[in-house]
Amino acid sequence: MTRAVRLGPRSVAALALVSGVGVAAFGWPFVAPPSSAVAAHAQDAPWLFAGLLVLLVAVVAATISESGLGPKAVAMLGVLAATGAALRPIGAGTAGIEPMFFLMVLSGRCLGPGFGFVLGSVTMFASALLTGGVGPWMPFQMLAMGWFTMGAGLLPGPDRLRGRAELALLAGYGFLAAFAYGTIMNLAGWPFMGALASGIAFDPQAPVPANLARFVAYCVATSLGWDLGRAVVTVVLTLTLGPAVLKALRRATRRAAFETPVTFEDAEDPPQARRSVNHPT
Repeated sequence: MTRAVRLGPRSVAALALVSGVGVAAFGWPFVAPPSSAVAAHAQDAPWLFAGLLVLLVAVVAATISESGLGPKAVAMLGVLAATGAALRPIGAGTAGIEPMFFLMVLSGRCLGPGFGFVLGSVTMFASALLTGGVGPWMPFQMLAMGWFTMGAGLLPGPDRLRGRAELALLAGYGFLAAFAYGTIMNLAGWPFMGALASGIAFDPQAPVPANLARFVAYCVATSLGWDLGRAVVTVVLTLTLGPAVLKALRRATRRAAFETPVTFEDAEDPPQARRSVNHPT
C-alpha cells in the first residue's frame, strides 16, 4: 500500500517521545502522590505541559516532514486539513455533531499513521485558529487528534480488507476512539477546576482512588452525552459516506504517487524553421 509518509527510525523515536510526554501530561493527576512537587503545583502543571506539548508536537511534525513529506503530500495535507477545519464548526454548540472525526478516521486509514498524526495535529491547530478556540487546551487537542488519526492508520488489513468488513472496522474504531478522545480531553481540562469549586473537581491532596472516582463523575456529568453523540455521528457518517470517501482518497493517493520523486525536466527548445539563404553570384 502506498503511504504518503514512510516513518523512519527518527520519526518513530520522535513519536514515541512525544507520546510518552503526552501520557504524562494527561495522566499526571493519577501518578503524582499528594506529597509530590507536581501536586504542589497543580495549578501550574497544566500550563507547563501545554507549553511543552506545543514544542514537542512541532518537533514531531518537522521530523516526519523531513523524513518524507514531499510536495504532493504537503498539498494533500493542506486540502484535508482545510476540509477538516471547515467541518468542525458545523457542530459548534450542538452536542456531538462533529463530522470532522469521520474524515480523520478515513484519511488516516488511506494515508497511513505518519501522515495521520501530522494531519490530526494540523487540522486541530487550523480549526482552533478558525473558531477562535486558542487556549491552553489546544496543544492537548492537537496531540489527542494526532493519536486519533494515527490510530486509524495502524488498523489491520490496509491492503486486503475492503467492503463491509472494512467499514465495520472503521466504524467500530471511530466509535471507541471518539469516546477515548473525549475522555483524555477531560483529563486535560479537569485539573483546571479548583478543588473547592465542585465535588467532582481534581483535589491534589486526595488519594488516587478518590480522584479517580471524582474523574468518572466529572466525565458522566459533563461530557458523556457529547461523547456519545460524537461516537454515533462518526459511525453513521462512516457507514453512509465512507465508501465514496474511501474511494476518492485512494484514487487521489494512486494518482499522487507519493513515493515517486518529483522531477523537473528542461523543455526542449522549439525546432527552428530552416531558412534558405541566397548568396549573390
